[in-house]
Amino acid sequence: MPSVLDQRPAPAVAGPRPAPPRRRTRVLELPEARWALAALVLFLIALPLNLLGAPAWLWGPLFAATYVTGGWEPGWEGLKALKDKTLDVDLLMVVAALGAAAIGQVLDGALLIVIFATSGALEAVATARTADSVRGLLDLAPTTATRLVPGGEETVAAEDLKVGDVILVRPGERVGADGQVLDGASDVDQATITGEPLPVARKAGDEVFAGTVNGTGALRVRVDRDPADSVIARIVKMVEEASETKAPTQLFIEKIEQRYSIGMVIATLAVFAIPLAFGSALQAALLRAMTFMIVASPCAVVLSTMPPLLSAIANAGRHGVLAKSAVVMERLGQVDAVALDKTGTLTEGTPRVTEIRPLPGSGLDEDGLLALAAAAEHPSEHPLARAVVDAARERFVPLPEALDFTSAPGQGVSATVAGRTVQVGSPARLSAATGPASAAVVDLEETGQTAVLVLRDDSPVGVIGIADRLRQDAAATVMALTELTGRSPVLLTGDNERAARHLAAQVGITDVRAGLLPQDKAAAVQKWEDEGRKVLVVGDGVNDAPALAAAHTGIAMGKAGSDLALETADAVVVRDELATIPAVVALSRTARRLVVQNLVIAGVFITALVVWDLVATLPLPLGVAGHEGSTVIVGLNGLRLLREAAWTNPARGVPSEQALPSFCPRLRSRGGSRTAHGHGMPRLLLRKPEDPRTRSRSPTA
Repeated sequence: MPSVLDQRPAPAVAGPRPAPPRRRTRVLELPEARWALAALVLFLIALPLNLLGAPAWLWGPLFAATYVTGGWEPGWEGLKALKDKTLDVDLLMVVAALGAAAIGQVLDGALLIVIFATSGALEAVATARTADSVRGLLDLAPTTATRLVPGGEETVAAEDLKVGDVILVRPGERVGADGQVLDGASDVDQATITGEPLPVARKAGDEVFAGTVNGTGALRVRVDRDPADSVIARIVKMVEEASETKAPTQLFIEKIEQRYSIGMVIATLAVFAIPLAFGSALQAALLRAMTFMIVASPCAVVLSTMPPLLSAIANAGRHGVLAKSAVVMERLGQVDAVALDKTGTLTEGTPRVTEIRPLPGSGLDEDGLLALAAAAEHPSEHPLARAVVDAARERFVPLPEALDFTSAPGQGVSATVAGRTVQVGSPARLSAATGPASAAVVDLEETGQTAVLVLRDDSPVGVIGIADRLRQDAAATVMALTELTGRSPVLLTGDNERAARHLAAQVGITDVRAGLLPQDKAAAVQKWEDEGRKVLVVGDGVNDAPALAAAHTGIAMGKAGSDLALETADAVVVRDELATIPAVVALSRTARRLVVQNLVIAGVFITALVVWDLVATLPLPLGVAGHEGSTVIVGLNGLRLLREAAWTNPARGVPSEQALPSFCPRLRSRGGSRTAHGHGMPRLLLRKPEDPRTRSRSPTA
């Protein structure tokens, strides 16, 4: 009786159905975004009317509507916080805005309302997009699987599989559950789990993971792990837990929010009540108190922080690094340790021919051997085959016609070229690598390359080396990061030890952790974090997401990065230019220095105006002018980082800005309080090709 694996593939309807397209939250579906947009539109309509001297009945109602639409939500949240005996800047800003309106400064109050409503909307968008991404990771696992039963097969939901069930995985399908291969042979793309750049040969006795992509062979797999406990499911759980258990992330100024808020409220009440107690007129006391609230308002302090960080974000964006919030830009300058992925981060993530070695006596030169191998490999869809064919095209090597093409999963291909049988594949499977051929294979494998043996009429004629090519700026980037942080980066990879150490030696990395699963990477990062380090993790794949979430700061490579890595990371290198990473760290440290400068300037102005108002009589127009003047000064100072000269690239020999000491308390979190993203920018959502091998490519080390 023929084996199940010998049966013809069933119609598409019997196989696992593709997961439905992941729906992403629209911005205007969020109430915070709708209210903020309404407030902004009303403000922009009222502003020119006010500045052009139009009658108050034209712009007054518009400003009033701005206060209502933009202020009710932060005001309500502030009142709820007040009920819990806490006082934050949100409520303080609403009160300050109402106070400004009460003494005729309607425009100033409306501007405060719009700023805070917009920041709240951006935070809501960031939170929704992150949740979308975590849910979308489950799309990697198929929704159904083909379970083998006595007398045939049945299609069942993947979540209903039990330990001990046997499933059939046809060519091109995703594996439905973690398990062990019982029968069959194939090449499985495990990039989503281990980050290995090339498909791995799998045969009876080998382990496979849910969500990985089967190659050209059929596999019969015994389920060894409950679907709820699969590696993919555990990745989702780790990312969610890392996001939920972080302490609230705050900008520098937000750390003193409680003390400043309480102090300002008490001082304003005192400025109002004490003169009344000594017989002052009600209107005069109220005017002095409102003037005090205006000049003591933290507008200049808030702007001390935001312009430098937002300018740094804009400058970094022009150079291909997208930081997702001002909090991220501040944190980047605090890192003192770096963990790098391998495949797709230090390397390009695409296999390429690196060496061509014709054997003595074969009568072939490099082009001849390449033409022979590429002709036989041309019909194949295997990544190694594509690498060989691409190398022939780059050399403009003409390919002879190949006939009688056959492919054996896990072994290689065979074809008739110029009347002779040509085989190309794994030296271990072809069992013909002896003498010079064996020496060439060993030599290539010791340097981290994948050796491909070429046979002609069952005789070895050459060996081709294939490897993932190192990025040109990898070594310079490692050196620059070492100078910035004071310690050499660590390599975290799911790839094999030999390939990892060979690549690490090329870029100057001595600490190598190879063969790691996603949870192992996250555990290593968490250990360093627990020791007090502020770790920067750079990766690009699904298997890097837990480590990116656990790190102080995470950066994802954007071109081939998985959706989850891009959403979990705090910043994205859009053009995959590795050298921009030390540059953005240096830029962040410069921004933090400007923040300190601005806080000093704002503090001097606020102190002078407050003392004037308390000791003497500060005219309201002069108080407003001084308050707005300090705001303008700190704003312009922060905008200096928009200049091209502010971007320096240590990895390319350009001197970096003087780094600030990294002794600030840990600032890390993505969830929780309203100030977690403060005045952040929305998380970026980048779409990638729908091909699963490209979409899920996680070749991170």
